[in-house]
Amino acid sequence: MMGPIPYGRQNIEQDDIDAVVKTLTADFLTQGPKVKEFEDKFAEYVGAKFAVAVNNATSGLHLAVLALGLKPGERVITTPITFAASANCVRYAGGEVWFADIDPDTYLLSLESTKNLIESKPKGFFKGIIPVDFAGLPVNLEEFRNLANIHDLWIIEDAAHAPGGYFIDSKGEQQKCGNGNYADIAVFSFHPVKHIACGEGGMVTSNSEVLYKKLSLLRTHGITKENMKEDHGGWYYEMQELGYNYRLTDIQSALGIAQLFKNDAGVKRRNIIAETYKKSFKGKIKYQSLPGGMVNAHHLFVIEVDDRKGLYEFLKANNIFAQIHYIPVHTLPYYKNIDYGNVDLKNAENYYSKCISLPMYPGLTDDEQEFVINKTLGFING
Repeated sequence: MMGPIPYGRQNIEQDDIDAVVKTLTADFLTQGPKVKEFEDKFAEYVGAKFAVAVNNATSGLHLAVLALGLKPGERVITTPITFAASANCVRYAGGEVWFADIDPDTYLLSLESTKNLIESKPKGFFKGIIPVDFAGLPVNLEEFRNLANIHDLWIIEDAAHAPGGYFIDSKGEQQKCGNGNYADIAVFSFHPVKHIACGEGGMVTSNSEVLYKKLSLLRTHGITKENMKEDHGGWYYEMQELGYNYRLTDIQSALGIAQLFKNDAGVKRRNIIAETYKKSFKGKIKYQSLPGGMVNAHHLFVIEVDDRKGLYEFLKANNIFAQIHYIPVHTLPYYKNIDYGNVDLKNAENYYSKCISLPMYPGLTDDEQEFVINKTLGFING
C-alpha cells in the first residue's frame, strides 16, 4: 500500500530553512525589515500597489471589512461554499451575512444569483460583496465590479486559495488575483496547505492608499508614530483607533519570501496534476469546470460523486486522506441559529452532497497520483 497521501501539504526545502535560520540569527524576530520586504515583494508579484502582512487570512478579512467602514447591522453578500471566515468577518463587525448561490459547474459565487438577490431589495440595502476564488479558480471580478458599481457596493476578493491565478478581462488584459484593479481589497492565506506556507499568516492587498493606511493602522493596535512632534522623544506614539495585534513576524516573513519565489513553479505543477486528473476522469466523474481565459491556481482539485462518504472512507482505508470543502456556511449551527438556514441555495447544497477534494500539492508524485486515480476509478466502477 502506498501512502499516507494527504489532500494537501506544505513544500519546505533547504532554501526555506536557510531563510528562517538566517532571520533567527539577525537582530529582529518581529517588527523588523523582513515584514516590509515580504509586503513589497508580494505586492509586486500580484500587481497591487500596496500590501499589508497579517497573522492570518481571517484577521485580514476582519481588517478589510473594518477598513471599508462596515457598521453593525449593515449587510454583505458572500458564497456559502467557503471556509466560515469569509462570512465570519462580517459578523465580527456586527454586520449581517446574506448568501447567494454558486454556479453548479465552477462552484464560484454566481453572478446571476448575486444580481437577483441585490435587485430583490431596495438600493442601499447591501454594502458589499465578498466573492471567493474557490479552489484556486478566479472569480471574474470585472463582471462583479460592473454589478457593484451600479449598486454602490464595495468588493473584498477572498483570494486565500489563489495566488498565481488570473483571468483575462474584456480588454484582453491579464488580471492576477489580488491585483486590486476590480476589487477594493483582496486577502490571501499562508496556512501550511496553501501555496505559500508561513506556518500561519496572510496578506491584504489594495490599490487604495487610504485603505492601505487604514489597514496598517488597525493591524497594529491602532497605533502610529507618524505624528512625531519636536517636543517629544523617540518613544512617542499615538493610539488613534481601537486596533488589533494582527502582525506577522520576521521569521514567518522570511519563510514567505522564500516560498513566494517558488509559487509560479508550484502553480505550474498543480496545473499539470489537475490536467492528469481531468484526462483520467473525463466523461466519468464531474470536476470543477475551467471557463476560457482563466488560470486556476489549484489549491484544491474537487470532484463530485454520488457516494461521497463511501469514497471518502474507501480512500482513507487505502491511506489516501481526501477532504471535504466545504460544509455550506448557512447550514452550520451558528448561522442556522440566527435564521440563515431557511434560504434557497440548492446548487450549494447539491454540490456539498457530492464534493470531495483529492490530493493536490506540488510534491505529489506521478506514482502517488496514479494510485489515487486508480483507487478512485476502482471505487466508482464498483
